[in-house]
Amino acid sequence: MPISKHTQYLLVLASFLFLLLLVEANHDDEVKPSVDGNKGSYYVPKMGCGAACRSRCRLSSRPNLCNRACGTCCSRCKCVPPGTSGNQQLCPCYYTLTTHGGRRKCP
Repeated sequence: MPISKHTQYLLVLASFLFLLLLVEANHDDEVKPSVDGNKGSYYVPKMGCGAACRSRCRLSSRPNLCNRACGTCCSRCKCVPPGTSGNQQLCPCYYTLTTHGGRRKCP
C-alpha cells in the first residue's frame, strides 16, 4: 500500500521537529563562558549554589559565614571549585574575587 503525499509530509515534519528538539537538548548541556568575562572561566548553567557551597563549607570552623560568602561568590561566578579547599584553577572567577580590604572573598 503506497503512502499518501499527506502522510509523507507529516513524516518529514515529525522528523524535522524531532531533530530540532534533539539539537536543542544537546545545546543546553554545553559549557558557556562566565558572566564576568574571565578567560578560562566556565560554568554549567543552572548550578545549585546551595548544595555546592554546603559541600565546600562542610569542614569550615565557621560554616554560616563560609556558606554566605560562598553563596555570594557562586551567584556572581556561577561556579564553585570542588572539594573543601583549593582547586582554584577550576573556577578562576571564584578565586579572584576580593573584599574591599584586598583579601580573597571566596572560601
